[in-house]
Amino acid sequence: MFEETTETAPLSVRTRRPDWLKVRLPFGDGFTETRRIVTQHGLNTVCEEARCPNLAECWERRTATFMILGDVCTRSCGFCAVKTGRPVVLDRDEPRRVGLAVANLNLKHAVITSVNRDELPDGGSGIFANTISHIRTQAPQCRIEVLIPDFKGNPEPLQKVLDACPDILNHNTETVPRLYRQVRPQGDYQWSLDVLRISKSNKMVTKTGLMLGLGESSQEVLEVMNELAQIKVDILTLGQYLQPSTAHLPVHRFVSPHEFAEYRTAGLGMGFRHVESGPLVRSSYHADEHC
Repeated sequence: MFEETTETAPLSVRTRRPDWLKVRLPFGDGFTETRRIVTQHGLNTVCEEARCPNLAECWERRTATFMILGDVCTRSCGFCAVKTGRPVVLDRDEPRRVGLAVANLNLKHAVITSVNRDELPDGGSGIFANTISHIRTQAPQCRIEVLIPDFKGNPEPLQKVLDACPDILNHNTETVPRLYRQVRPQGDYQWSLDVLRISKSNKMVTKTGLMLGLGESSQEVLEVMNELAQIKVDILTLGQYLQPSTAHLPVHRFVSPHEFAEYRTAGLGMGFRHVESGPLVRSSYHADEHC
């Protein structure tokens, strides 16, 4: 049974992480080659920008999540390590270079995500669509997953991405409704649900993820999971929130591997086709195995 969880005082930044959150340092030919190709093409990856704990494992497997539309985000989410500000450039050649990198890495599954570009009329959806097109041309064997913003609830940019026909449409819900004001102050829980609902109505394979350990209760997590299941989301990821720096939201608790396993069992019982649930799981973790 789930532990009874309520909002508690945050853990100290000096609190020692449990053993199950330890990760190995980067090494190996796969890691080196992935880094070389990403650097050669002048690309950003969310693996680096968001300080993902799985960077070593994924890059050793020659997989990476490309972050398009620059490395400066117009939003200031309380959990995210990506730089915040007003972007000054829009690199329209970026889609071509992403396509080349995907081809050079000989990827069978590519994940494309982005910063938020709320200052752009289309929220950057045109760059997403062009990136999908270039990957289709340069690496036709590759399955494409896009991890997109909420586009401020505007259905037109979303439709532009859907019309480009990615294989998987991913948008992270991130947290429970009660915590949205602190975690995603410029986002909206309903916007996120609408992205997933509209994508599903367009017959897309849909995917979303939640971070745990921000002060949510187990009941709140189950309620969100149930709501996502009701709109027929296919794939769910659940992982532990880790504080990037003292300037970010604190960790309230470390969720045990046993509890993550219980969430996986509950999610499969709700009807999700695939549930990736564990302390080190991130949205793109083992993404190539989710289809």
